Amino acid sequence: MSATLLTERPAPAAPAAPEPRRGRRRAGLERESTASMVLGGYLPLVLATLIIALPLLWMVLGSLKTSGEVISRDIVWLPGSPSLDAYAEASRRVDFPRLFWNSTLVTLIGGGIKVILAITTAYALVFVRFPFKRVIFAGILVALMVPPQVSLLPNYVLIAGLGGANTYWGIILPGLGTAFGTFLLRQHFLSLPAEILEAAELDGAGHLRRLVSIVVPISTPTIATVALVTLVNEWNDYIWPLIITSDDQMMTLPVGLTLLKNLEGDPSSYPILMAGAVVVIVPVLIVFMFLQRSIVAGLTQGAVK
Repeated sequence: MSATLLTERPAPAAPAAPEPRRGRRRAGLERESTASMVLGGYLPLVLATLIIALPLLWMVLGSLKTSGEVISRDIVWLPGSPSLDAYAEASRRVDFPRLFWNSTLVTLIGGGIKVILAITTAYALVFVRFPFKRVIFAGILVALMVPPQVSLLPNYVLIAGLGGANTYWGIILPGLGTAFGTFLLRQHFLSLPAEILEAAELDGAGHLRRLVSIVVPISTPTIATVALVTLVNEWNDYIWPLIITSDDQMMTLPVGLTLLKNLEGDPSSYPILMAGAVVVIVPVLIVFMFLQRSIVAGLTQGAVK
């Protein structure tokens, strides 16, 4: 009887892990995850932001300082008495309204044509059947790898020979091709559902109707990204407008700053130079500030097909 009772007695259960130890382990893992997120994500982001933003902030503050505060041996972080005298002097030396009008006109017309060409070219490369499509796309990829400075001399010889020096069309024409916009839009168009376009084709919609009514509306973020990048590049373009224009009345804003070049040897004129640079940069920063979400959405949309 005693032997039977001994064999039927259940084995003692294994001791459970203490709950406080498991909680401490989970808290430790959460702290490690937070630390890795800060070191691997936020810290590089903050450093990159400071590297980009601090020179711009220093330029804006410098445009509000006096010449003595700018060239002082001791660093003056903030202007003692902020003043807009540098902006007034820069406006007196350079016709900023005329330069602003030239930049706006060239940017809107040139950028608009480039965006339209990028949309239609990308649509043709994806949805239109024609020979040598892959060869043409390979040529576009090659154009992305060629620096634009290579074409400066041929473009100048051609445009100047046609009488395009110191003209708006001479500034706009050579840059109408946009390999970046065509490539980005093509990659996005490849991610669109083919069933929608096939249904529209069965309903009798032509290529233009499909492009305007279907492809463009559902591709708005990507098109907005291409448009913004194109407009910013057109606004900031410096080398080609500098080469093709010599008349002060035809210069764009970045080129117009060269009219202040006679001030570079005078250290007391640094606030004037900074004020001119701020006038060029601020419009682009304002546009980017309001439309940055469209840029991010357009660059990430279609990244995973």
